Amino acid sequence: MTDLLIKLFIKDKNVKDVNVRGKYGTLSSVTGIVVNILLSAVKLIIGIIANSMSIISDGLNNITDAGSSVVTMIGFKMSQKKVDNDHPWGHGRMEYITAFIVDMLIILVGFELFQSSIDKIIHPSMPDIGTITLAILVIAIIAKLWLFVFYKKIAKLINSEAIKGNAYDSISDVISTFVVLLSAIVAKFVGVSIDGYVSILVSIFILFTGGKALKETVDILLGTKPDPELVKGIEDFTKKYDMIVGIHDMMIHDYGPGRKIVSFHAEVPANSDICKAHDIIDQMEQDILEEFNCITTIHMDPIVVDNEEINEMREITENIVKTINPEYSIHDFRMTDGGGRINLIFDLVVPREDNVDKEKLKKNIQEKIHNTNPKYYAVPKIECSFV
Repeated sequence: MTDLLIKLFIKDKNVKDVNVRGKYGTLSSVTGIVVNILLSAVKLIIGIIANSMSIISDGLNNITDAGSSVVTMIGFKMSQKKVDNDHPWGHGRMEYITAFIVDMLIILVGFELFQSSIDKIIHPSMPDIGTITLAILVIAIIAKLWLFVFYKKIAKLINSEAIKGNAYDSISDVISTFVVLLSAIVAKFVGVSIDGYVSILVSIFILFTGGKALKETVDILLGTKPDPELVKGIEDFTKKYDMIVGIHDMMIHDYGPGRKIVSFHAEVPANSDICKAHDIIDQMEQDILEEFNCITTIHMDPIVVDNEEINEMREITENIVKTINPEYSIHDFRMTDGGGRINLIFDLVVPREDNVDKEKLKKNIQEKIHNTNPKYYAVPKIECSFV
């Protein structure tokens, strides 16, 4: 069914195109609106007829799902706005903002249902559950399972956090409706009303789902760590270029899906043709844009690679650093002769979560290097990676 809908409504499959992403977003939103409005209407009707607070709660939850799809669709439309003087990187983050709104709506509904459930526990009544009611709840579970698979596929195709949030919401609806179904079965065949308690469970589950999705969205807006697969992909991609010895100091800024800005330093031999190295780096920037859809700025770092003493001391320094912590790494290694002393200048990268005393670490490395030969003095600059 998912493939059929895509085939019917989307002709161009280039998901890197902003307009095509918008079409996928509109398709997912309209589908979600139609399915959730139908489910909500049916559940509210049978919930009122059966006097079941848990079914009514589940129906109201579907209304918010439809509202979420509307907000998501608006977000996709706004994110497609072209760049302007005030927003040179476009409006892609509107997807994240609308995802934030959707998450807040989910939490709000959870609170409202929690309050209604408490009232139902205080003033209990036996719901009137029929076979048709049970059948409709089963159909609702199947419909939501399909909607989860549908959202999941679209979210993966266009890398959308907003649609991924709708997928999480759909699977939570499957669980909540299943619990409501169990409550209805108990009421029909056992004659015991657990309607209010089940409604509370549903509301708690909705709150948990909304809170989890909200945290993920806020993390993106604040600036979360980039996808490790993207980082490794770019690192591996740069290895195929001549003259590129290595890269470091990578930064990735997310301005919305398809609007990532990447920067890093590329090391080239100090004795290489500077114009040729510049041409290679220019080509690499263009190739990364085509391969990863990322605008890239590369800083060229010349390093000495044909000096035996420098290469030896670089290797010794790397080994010393690795003995302290295997996760440590160095780059921008260079040596300057100060007459009576030779300075080993380099950047030392430590994990951001490593709560090390930087001054103590610096002195430790300096002592170890100085002990290899009194003429060497280490000048490390300690920093943390942004990826």
